[in-house]
Amino acid sequence: MEQIVTMPFMKRRALILAALGLPAFTLVGRAGAGPHYSARLIGGERAGSTWRAGLDITLAKGWKTYWRMPGDAGVPPQFDWSRSRNVKSVTVLWPAPTRFADKGGETVGYKDRVVFPVDVVAEDPGQPIDLALDAFLGVCEIICIPVKLEMSLVQSEPTPADASLIAAFAARVPQKADAEAPFHVASAALVETDGKFDLALRLVGQGFDKDLDIFVEGSDFAYFRSPRPAGEEGLVQLRIDGLKDAQKLKGRQLSLTMTAGDIRLEQDVVVD
Repeated sequence: MEQIVTMPFMKRRALILAALGLPAFTLVGRAGAGPHYSARLIGGERAGSTWRAGLDITLAKGWKTYWRMPGDAGVPPQFDWSRSRNVKSVTVLWPAPTRFADKGGETVGYKDRVVFPVDVVAEDPGQPIDLALDAFLGVCEIICIPVKLEMSLVQSEPTPADASLIAAFAARVPQKADAEAPFHVASAALVETDGKFDLALRLVGQGFDKDLDIFVEGSDFAYFRSPRPAGEEGLVQLRIDGLKDAQKLKGRQLSLTMTAGDIRLEQDVVVD
């Protein structure tokens, strides 16, 4: 069965806490809760052999969990669907995240509530799907709680509320920056200033002038901070932490997730 797990370069604060023996919470069944969160598997619509489910996480005020690239001080969620039955593959969709800064470092993820839409392909479309999840999450405020989830859900007719909730968060999943996208990156290059490196991106199109953020994946040895204007219209630079040798990034393909207002896009670029 297909399983998608990303483990980028990070100071994994939550994993360190877990290694020190802090308690984890185990949830068995469709739903459960800890002191600062609740989590449940919910069902959505089915189209052909594909059933769209969702992992619904609600967080207490001030608490957060992480995106697949969790910043320089977080831990990415890990999902294992291998206990599922009548399942050929599982694909987790990731709503666009937010960048947070606090005393512990910079993190990328979600506050309040997030639903990860999950596309499940059945081995036998004529039979119901029994979806089972083993997951590890970091749930953090000033401190982090390592959370282990064991949850399951048998496919059935969705409630209108659950189907609507999954659809709302699926609409927040970034789309490919194709020819019809409001904007895209025309070029990506490294810039060195006083011994420090920036990733310079040239944006073309419209709509990127409102609350622009860009999250960079594709390097396990460097972290890219938030974009800042670079003097020319459409040109932004992202400071790179952890990069000592520019040759390690030149020619490398990076995946960009870009948010600006209600626009959410994905694009792969090659660094000049």
